[in-house]
Amino acid sequence: MAQSVEPKVVIVGSGISGIAAAHRLVKAGFQNVRILEATARSGGRIKTGKLGNTMIEIGAAFIHGPSKENPVFCLARDYNILDAKALTPENQAVHVDEYPPLVPNWFTSSGQKLNPECVQPALELFHELIDNTPQGKNHKKQSWPSVGDFIRSKVQRRTAKRWKGKDKNTRQLLLGVINTMLKEECCASATASMYKLDLVGFSMYEHIKGVDCTFPSGFEGLIGNLMSELPTDMVTYNRPVHCVHWNNGENDVNPVTVVCDDGEKIAADHVIVTVSLGYLKKHHSTLFSPPLPSQKLRSINKLGFGTCDKIHVEFESPWWDADCEIIYLVWNDEENISDQVSDLSKDWTRKISSFSVLKPSESGSHVLCGWISGHEAEFMEKLPEEEIRRSLTELIHTFTGDTTITPKRIMCTQWFHDPWTLGSYSHLAVGCSAHDIKSMMEPLPKRRNQTQPLQVLFAGEATHSCYYSTVHGALLTGWREADRLILHHSSSGSFP
Repeated sequence: MAQSVEPKVVIVGSGISGIAAAHRLVKAGFQNVRILEATARSGGRIKTGKLGNTMIEIGAAFIHGPSKENPVFCLARDYNILDAKALTPENQAVHVDEYPPLVPNWFTSSGQKLNPECVQPALELFHELIDNTPQGKNHKKQSWPSVGDFIRSKVQRRTAKRWKGKDKNTRQLLLGVINTMLKEECCASATASMYKLDLVGFSMYEHIKGVDCTFPSGFEGLIGNLMSELPTDMVTYNRPVHCVHWNNGENDVNPVTVVCDDGEKIAADHVIVTVSLGYLKKHHSTLFSPPLPSQKLRSINKLGFGTCDKIHVEFESPWWDADCEIIYLVWNDEENISDQVSDLSKDWTRKISSFSVLKPSESGSHVLCGWISGHEAEFMEKLPEEEIRRSLTELIHTFTGDTTITPKRIMCTQWFHDPWTLGSYSHLAVGCSAHDIKSMMEPLPKRRNQTQPLQVLFAGEATHSCYYSTVHGALLTGWREADRLILHHSSSGSFP
């Protein structure tokens, strides 16, 4: 194929992976780079907002593993947008596996506030199991296909011995705590249920050391800093892509044509696609022509992509302890090891496992962030705000026993109904393997040798083998695909 002297690169999506790819290419000397963004803003699933006078994260909230191994942390540190505590060597050295040492308040559905020591036996058992899920090919999948099956089986066996001397009410409470933690894990994995997560695949995710931290002025500050280093006209906003026509023939000057929704046709040598896995699942048949290879399609269909939503609630005054950082809710009547509700319309709030306590704003407003995932989150997104407010008020009254508590303002995220994401982030569903993520990141067309052209490349959190679902995973994949192009043009001699 005759390669143009100055390679034309189109990046679909101005989320963190698309921005990262553009950054890398521009720094390497690529001058013909263009980002097409379907919405009016950059950042994708990184989005900062406000509830009253309190800053809230509508999208990504945490740097998972803030230490030098995490590129997001390194960028944030260099841009000087983190607080002093996150930068301390002590904070960076701790291994917490995404369970930061937060000060909790525990409430039960009988309106009782628990001493944290009461729940310790259940927490110890749960973390022991979650941290030791079977790995690799030695595991016989037929025993426990999913994480949920594994947890339920082990809990039933171990509690029979460990909690033998405890009375029925205590045992029931501890099982309720296990269910609360299962729901927490559903949020961490953006899954409807831990019974949908592949047991061996679950151990593929890798943690980075460091106590999770947030951005004092919002995650969008990172996007702003990165964007300030790119040419101002690089991103075209409100420009959805209708179809990527690839494999236009070996002799075409530009082998790829990107057709936008408004009819604009853009010729390119390379296209980096950074849309969400949720968007790929729904639109792959119209987004690519010719269609994607069957192997890639299988992986897109097999990999999981689910919803984790937040419910931000503002109160006039706190009903939690002054030093509390997270509030856990335990239902007294959940006897089975389960993380889903049977009646969505009646019981969707049962999926809310916890509320994170946001730092009070200078104006003195007090805001909690409730976490909900799966079908319950998707159901909530369709409800009118007044209905959500009523259900939340009832939930808080049930757990505190105080009927005077009234939410002042609420704001819920709606990632499932966002047409450009159609969910939150990816997970390895039952039946998935490392092979599926590998085929997700394979460029098109399939290369038989290093000189063959790279036409369509894929980036985004769902294409990272061990940091899927994270911002740092998304960032690294943008760099990966940019490096792939840089190496390609360096080795082919078509680019200085």
